[in-house]
Amino acid sequence: MSETMSETAPDLSVVVHGPNVQDHLPALLDSLDAHPLTGVEVIVAAVGDWARETAERHAPAFTVLPLPEGAGDAAARSAGAARARGRWLHFVHAGDGVPVGAPTAVARHTGGLPGTVDVLLLDHLRSTWHTLARPSPDGPRLARAGRADLALDDRAALLRLAPLLGNRVVRAGFWRAHERLLTTEDEPFAAYAALLLADRVACLPHPAYEDRRLRPESLPPVPPEQRYALVDRYETLLALAADRPAVHGVLYDLMVRDCLRAFARARMPDDVAREFFRRASAATRRHRPDGHRHPAGLEGVRRSLLEEGAYAKYRALQQASHARRGVRSAARTGRRRAGTRLAALRYRRALTRPVDPHLAVFSAYWARGVACNPAAIAARLAELAPGVRPVWVVTAGNAALLPPGTDHVVPGTRRYWEVLARAKYLVNNVNFPDAVVKRPGTVHLQTHHGTPLKRMGLDQLPYPAAAHGLNFQALLERVDKWDFSVSANSHTTRMWQRAYPSRHISLDHGYPRNDVYYTAGAAEVRAVRERLGIAPGRRAILYAPTHRDYEADWSPRLDLAALADRLGEETVLLVRAHYFYESASAWPAALRRTGRLVDVSSYEPVEDLCLAADALVTDYSSIMFDYANLDRPIVIHADDWETYRTTRGVYFDLMAEAPGPVARSQAELTEILTTDAWRDERAAKARTAFRRRFCEYDDGRAAERVVRRVFLGEDERLLPRVLPVDERTPAPTPEEATAS
Repeated sequence: MSETMSETAPDLSVVVHGPNVQDHLPALLDSLDAHPLTGVEVIVAAVGDWARETAERHAPAFTVLPLPEGAGDAAARSAGAARARGRWLHFVHAGDGVPVGAPTAVARHTGGLPGTVDVLLLDHLRSTWHTLARPSPDGPRLARAGRADLALDDRAALLRLAPLLGNRVVRAGFWRAHERLLTTEDEPFAAYAALLLADRVACLPHPAYEDRRLRPESLPPVPPEQRYALVDRYETLLALAADRPAVHGVLYDLMVRDCLRAFARARMPDDVAREFFRRASAATRRHRPDGHRHPAGLEGVRRSLLEEGAYAKYRALQQASHARRGVRSAARTGRRRAGTRLAALRYRRALTRPVDPHLAVFSAYWARGVACNPAAIAARLAELAPGVRPVWVVTAGNAALLPPGTDHVVPGTRRYWEVLARAKYLVNNVNFPDAVVKRPGTVHLQTHHGTPLKRMGLDQLPYPAAAHGLNFQALLERVDKWDFSVSANSHTTRMWQRAYPSRHISLDHGYPRNDVYYTAGAAEVRAVRERLGIAPGRRAILYAPTHRDYEADWSPRLDLAALADRLGEETVLLVRAHYFYESASAWPAALRRTGRLVDVSSYEPVEDLCLAADALVTDYSSIMFDYANLDRPIVIHADDWETYRTTRGVYFDLMAEAPGPVARSQAELTEILTTDAWRDERAAKARTAFRRRFCEYDDGRAAERVVRRVFLGEDERLLPRVLPVDERTPAPTPEEATAS
C-alpha cells in the first residue's frame, strides 16, 4: 500500500482522470499501488460511479474526487490539478497505464531539475487489444536529445514525439499559468502547446507511461466538426510558432502528415471528406514555409495534390492503390474459399433481394434448439408482435426435438442462407457464421447465455488454455455486427465493454430466460418435480458443474455414490453435465436405478430443473447467477479454484463473494449438506448480497423490455421499470408449492 503523505509538498502529483473505460482503471491503480510511492501523491478524478467505486478501493492511500457521469477529460484534469500539492503534475488517463515503480523514478528525476525547466518528456509503451506494452519509437529521439535541459527551438524534432499529455510531466506553476490554454478536450493540442509554451524542456528516456489504444470500432463515430478541428488545431499551434522557423517547419510537416492520414484512414461521407480536404488544402498553402520542398515518391505526389486542392485526382490515386491491394487479396482468399463457392453464391443471390421486415432468425447454443434467452424472447414476441415470423436455426439431429409446428432451417441448406440473408432480425446467444453480412436496416441482437465469472472475449488473450484455437480478429468482426447486447446486471455490462469492445448498445433489461423464476407458480413447480419423479417431501439438489479449459476430457469431480449415501434416502441428486459433453456415462448406474440420482444432462429447459431444486451445488458455472433469482440455497464446490483462476482467468474472487457456503473438498461439501450450513443465516446473508449485485435487472419482465425496445422500437424510458431486488417475489420453493 502507498505510504501516507507528509504535510510537506510531494515532488510529484499523479492525476488519474476520466471514466473507467472498458475496465482498464483497476490495472492502472493496482500498478500505482504496487510499491511505496516515495515523494508521490495520487489523485483520482473519477468520472462516473464505476470509476468512483474502483478508485475508492484504494482509499485513503489515494485521494478520490468523484465527478458526475459525462464529465470531460479537461474538467477532470482541472479538478485533479486543483487538489494537487505536488511541484510537478503527471496527467494519466484512466484508460492508460503506468509501469510499476515509474512514478517514484520520475519524482526522483524532477527533484534534480533546474527551476527553468517547465516540461519533462518521458518515453512510453504502447498497447492495443492484441499487443501489450510494446516500445514506442520515441525512445531513440529522447536518447539523442540527452538529459540536459534545452530550448525547444534547439531541438524542434521533439515535437515529433507522440502528442500525449501522459508522456510529459509539467511543473505545477507552469500548468497553472497556462491552464486556460492547456485545459482542452483536444489532448494532442494540449501536448503540443505545453512544449511550445515551455521556456526549457528536459528528457527522461525511460518508459514511464503506457498508451493504451482502444479499438476505433468501440468508440463513438467522429462528428464532422471534430474532423475539421484537426485543421483548426494546427492553425492555432502554427500561430503560436509564427516567429520560430525551426519549430514552425516541424509543425507544418506534422499538420500535412496528420491531415493526409485522417483523409486516408477515416471513413467520411463524401460531403464531409470534400470539406475536410478543402480546409486542409487551404491551411497547407497558407502556412507553407518559404523554400519548403515535398518529399520524393508517392508521398510527395499526395502532398502536391493536397496543396492544389485536387480532390478528384487524390481520390483517383486512392482508388488505384486500393484496387492493386484488392487484386492481391482476392488472389489469396480465392484459393481458400474454393470449397464454399456454392453456398456463397446462394447467399450472395439472396442478399440482392429486399430485407423482409417481418422475418426474424433465432438460434441458441450453436443451433441446438429452442432454448435460453432467444427462446424467451421468441415466446414474448409471439404475444407482443405476432406479425414477426420466427425461424429457428437447428441442426438436423436436433430438429426432431423441436416443439410441434416450429418453423426451422438446417445449417447449410438453401433456405438457411436465404433466411439469413433476408431477415431483418437475427437473434443468437452465441454466434452466427462469420460469412453473415450485416445488411443496412437489419438488427443483430446478441443475448449471451450467462453472467461472466470467467474471462471472455478479448480478456482470454493472456490465458493460453482458454485462447487456444480462437481467432480474435474474427471474433471482433462478429462483435462489430451487433446492434444490441442483453445484460442481466451492471457487472455484466461493464465486462462486456472490455471483452467485446464495439459500438453496440447494452440492453440493461435482465435475462429473458430468467423471467420464469418470477412468473412460475406452485402448480408449475409441482409439475416439474412430478415429471422428474421427485416425490413430495424429498429434497432435490441440482448439481451442475462447468467445463474446464485445462482438461482434455471431462472427468467427475465428486464421488456421487458416496455423497448420496451420506445424504440419505430423502435426497435426490439432479446431475447435469456441461453441454460440451455428450453424456454423463460416469454417473453410477446402480444409483440411478434407485431414483436417488437423476441424469438431467439432456433435459430442457434448464430453468425447469432450477424450479424443481431445493438447492444448487455448482463450481464456477453461470447457472449460479440465474438460480440466485429464486432466493434458494447455493453451495459452491471449488476444489480447484486456484487452478481454474490461473488457467482461465476470472473477473472477481468467487471465494470472497460466493452466493453461499464454499466447500474446497468433498468432505467439506458433505458436511455442509448434512448440517444446516447450506441454509443457515450466514448462507442467507451471502445470498442476499449476491442477489443484489448479480440479479440486478431480472424481475420477470426482461423479455417484454427486450421485445418492446428491439422489435417495436419503443423509447427505453417508456419500458416497464426494473423492480428493486427487495420488491420482487420469486417462484415458490418446492416446500411452499407442496404446502399450497
